[in-house]
Amino acid sequence: MNTPNNLHIYNTLTRTKEPFEPIDPDNVRLYVCGVTVYDSSHIGHAMSALVFDMVRRYLGHRGYGVTHVLNFTDVDDKIIDRAHREGVPWQSITQRYIDGYLAEMDALNVMPATVYPHASQEIDEIIGMVERLIDEEIAYESAGDVYFRVLADEDYGKLSRRRVEDQQAGGGERVSSDEQARKQHPMDFALWKAAKPGEPQWESPWGMGRPGWHIECSAMSMKYLGPQIDIHGGGSDLIFPHHENEIAQSESFSGQTPFVRYWMHNGMVQVSNDQGEIEKMSKSLGNYFAVDSFLARYSGDVLRLFVLSTLYRRPTTFSEKVIDDARKGVERFLLALRPAKADASEADEALLELAASVDERFHSAMDDDFNTPVALAALHELARALNGARDRGVGGTEFDAAQTTLQSLLAVLGFALDRPATQGSDSAEAAPFIDLLVALRGQLRADKQWALADQLRDRLAELGVTLEDGAEGTTWTI
Repeated sequence: MNTPNNLHIYNTLTRTKEPFEPIDPDNVRLYVCGVTVYDSSHIGHAMSALVFDMVRRYLGHRGYGVTHVLNFTDVDDKIIDRAHREGVPWQSITQRYIDGYLAEMDALNVMPATVYPHASQEIDEIIGMVERLIDEEIAYESAGDVYFRVLADEDYGKLSRRRVEDQQAGGGERVSSDEQARKQHPMDFALWKAAKPGEPQWESPWGMGRPGWHIECSAMSMKYLGPQIDIHGGGSDLIFPHHENEIAQSESFSGQTPFVRYWMHNGMVQVSNDQGEIEKMSKSLGNYFAVDSFLARYSGDVLRLFVLSTLYRRPTTFSEKVIDDARKGVERFLLALRPAKADASEADEALLELAASVDERFHSAMDDDFNTPVALAALHELARALNGARDRGVGGTEFDAAQTTLQSLLAVLGFALDRPATQGSDSAEAAPFIDLLVALRGQLRADKQWALADQLRDRLAELGVTLEDGAEGTTWTI
């Protein structure tokens, strides 16, 4: 195995790949922006969770301890609006969707974060941070609101490469004309908002109110990870204004730079609209696919393979075809991990050599900015070799060792490798019906009706039945 010093990470701040050198060599400080809990999670949210689960797992594989903080934004206009529509307390909305999110992440085999701070539970830290920024004349109070003075930060815009003078008014947020009038500069952004009727609110030196969006992540990352952290993750749509504003307020508060050593941003999930145009998946556009609906049809491994088949910082396009391809890919991995045939007697030294080569290529790819597509390509090659070797009657220590390599490297990427539960009766009762369907598929193949034969195989796979075509015919397992 390579040493951790071989790991390089693409840093959004510098736009280059840099050697990974954490603040504490024994423990990586990782902060990832979580979800705003006003609705069910969609595939885009899952992509970010799966990407940074992969990052965390690989860091652990390389010998690092990891303290992982993932926040929940539970104070937000959308939460308040939903609570009003349903006529329930806002806390019942947030708890409903926090519980749902955590259950879905468990189904996706995402490791739990070390800490899950909630914005509503960190009000004292947020107020203390805002008070200090006011004392340093970096922020100011205006009619119960508190704003960050952007012009006080000479480096503002260094993450997004945007100049203050080129930006639209509002700091990337939707603001009313009244709020704009309360600002000293159009780009100043809210750290604290004066209370409005029917909203969650807390007492502060500036009257009753609630925190702005950006300040919560700065306060929580500092509380749980300190003034400087190793990796800050999130979607590329958060680069501006959210992460830009985090840098400004965090470095102004602590006086320490950089606030974050490595900024990592995952690409967005895209879909094709009715006009054939590619657009970002989002609730506002109504083109999203809920995680719970996905998991009702596929295993979590299918979504993980879909996500990791593209380099994490690139956009990826969601479609039925690519998901079906991912499902078939997971099935091939499962087939490759089946035991050798009972009468296997052949040895294959080349299989062991291939496994060693795959292990080396896997780590080389992952050390190169977590290049999962290249790493997976090597694993697919090993899976094909294992399936071919089984058909040839290969078994013994070489076969077992190659399988161990495949299984352990898939586990590094977070694959659970669980077969879907079968629907209906147990395998003994279902056997005659499965035998009949397998025979029907064999006849379709003999008649060269390949499309129908493939559809039947895919349907059986959805029910948890794995087919394996060999020289002696087709066998199946559940």
